[in-house]
Amino acid sequence: MTISHTPGFLAIELDGAGYQDLAGAVLAAESAGFHVATFQDAPRAGRANALQRAAFAGPITRTIAVVPEVDTVYTEPFHISTQLASLDYVSGGRAGWIATAEESPEAAAAVGRSFVSGEARAQEAAASIEVGRRLWDSWEDDAVIRDVATGRYLDVDKLHYADFETPADFAGTPYSVKGPSIIPRPLQGQLPVLAAASLVGEGLVPVEAVDAVLVSAPTPELLTAEIRDVRARLGGSVAVVAELDVVLDARGQAAEARVASLPESGRARYAGPAAGLVELLDDLLGEADGIRLHPAAVDVDLEELSRLVLPELRRSGSLRGPLQDGTFRDLLGLGPAQNRYATTASGTGN
Repeated sequence: MTISHTPGFLAIELDGAGYQDLAGAVLAAESAGFHVATFQDAPRAGRANALQRAAFAGPITRTIAVVPEVDTVYTEPFHISTQLASLDYVSGGRAGWIATAEESPEAAAAVGRSFVSGEARAQEAAASIEVGRRLWDSWEDDAVIRDVATGRYLDVDKLHYADFETPADFAGTPYSVKGPSIIPRPLQGQLPVLAAASLVGEGLVPVEAVDAVLVSAPTPELLTAEIRDVRARLGGSVAVVAELDVVLDARGQAAEARVASLPESGRARYAGPAAGLVELLDDLLGEADGIRLHPAAVDVDLEELSRLVLPELRRSGSLRGPLQDGTFRDLLGLGPAQNRYATTASGTGN
């Protein structure tokens, strides 16, 4: 088969029920050739949140990007920014952020906030992303000088105030962030930010605020059309990542039998043999820059994906190889992150 489009990448969501060994899961995904591991943030008693799980996965992996979901509505933007910057350090520049905007009365009550719904969620997300980006730039790349002779650790002229205030029409509780950040600029300068395509666009999160969008549809057939619609609506400045649930024939059990016990997610779902999934992914990678797979059970489906699916996609030319010694920005084809506050050429992020 001859493929004319640029090879794409695959992400895998590692929140599948039944897989308790996070280290084993992320290492297996990396060994299989997945480019990105994502971590959903559905709260569960006794379990670390998505960002903490990503921070655990970062130091034990070498090539796979680690990208947690972090809510922008009920989480303090300053804390999000600093924690994600730390994640970038522990992963060696392979961190990203799926910015979510939870519509949950329970989450609001848990932190003593008023419930946010509708388009106000996009306002919260836009503000949080802007705060994060300003704080990541608040240290120039060469702000840490460690000058023993003078006893100076920092060049204070290369630290900058973020000076953010929510806009006058902000629907939620107004706030401001002065800054600068409490830790140096991330290794990537700016972490790639992803968000659901439904959250991005005119009157929502600005297109220029994100680097990639996640595209969902109820069926695989509708997913292709939705990818095209999103590209037409948002333009070519952001990467498009398709969302797909996966249930494979595995361990002697047919996919149809496994599907019967699964809840509906609202995402397109493939259920069947590995060969059919290869064909579907090949077609989708001709439309999208990447695909995030949501396996029904990570420990079961990852075996089949590793053995029967990813090798075939690489053989056909649809799937790029693992990115050695690269950053998540490199995977997405993003250039060096320029620093909006830089005062010298050395602090521009080049």
